[in-house]
Amino acid sequence: MSTAEQAKPRLAAVILTRNEALDIAACVKSCSFTDKVVVLDSLSSDDTAELARAAGAEVHLRKFTNYADQRNVGLALVADYDWVLMMDADERVPDDMAREVRTTADSSSAEAVLYRIRRKDFFFGRWLRRATGYPTWAGRLMRPTKVHFTRDINEVLVAHGKTGFLQTHFHHFPFSKGVAAWVDRHNSYSTLEANRLSEERAGRLRWQTADLRDPAARRKLVKQVFYRLPFRPWLAFLGLYVVRGGFLDGWAGLQYCRLRSIYEYMIELKMSERRFHE
Repeated sequence: MSTAEQAKPRLAAVILTRNEALDIAACVKSCSFTDKVVVLDSLSSDDTAELARAAGAEVHLRKFTNYADQRNVGLALVADYDWVLMMDADERVPDDMAREVRTTADSSSAEAVLYRIRRKDFFFGRWLRRATGYPTWAGRLMRPTKVHFTRDINEVLVAHGKTGFLQTHFHHFPFSKGVAAWVDRHNSYSTLEANRLSEERAGRLRWQTADLRDPAARRKLVKQVFYRLPFRPWLAFLGLYVVRGGFLDGWAGLQYCRLRSIYEYMIELKMSERRFHE
């Protein structure tokens, strides 16, 4: 191995899974440009772990506690790497993103600890450019010892250093296992979100200290304000379908906006149920 190869920063990919037999092989394959692919599996009852190993991934098993914990454990598994690309099984890294991630990892300064990447969501074979509120920036390329996750659902990424933005996108297929699986998953999410939001809504808004230049901070503040408004399910639908132009995404855009409205209704109803029993 040459001196240049020895000095090249090491890049790993971490994929979190639970019963992802349908998606895991394709996700691992899309991450194969990295130096190592690690799958952290939450004790799947299907053959996710076996398929991941067959696709070339190193597999670790851990009982699920919450989303932040799981991601932090994933970071710890590759703490000796310079960079980690954090992915989910229903996501894919297209070729242009793979090239940009590798180039960025090889050339970034020591001060850079996190890069955010935009997401393309697909439904019925169509990129929902408007109905999903695009662009959504997610922290995905990071130095494993310079970041950590908080919040048990819809986790928050905290970076201890400079952050940047990549120009390419990763692809997200939230309905890869069907609409029924999406509804089941979001039924579970809505329970966790209702519990967390009930606690957070009792506190004060801290807009004065929010860094509005950071898209993640802006998104968090908007969410805190949004969950204090009445008629949220209707507002969610109108915001995505009308204001953000989801109607331009055709039939798929309409159905997605309706599903998002239903999800917000589930959260609101569960928050009301919680207040009723307190």
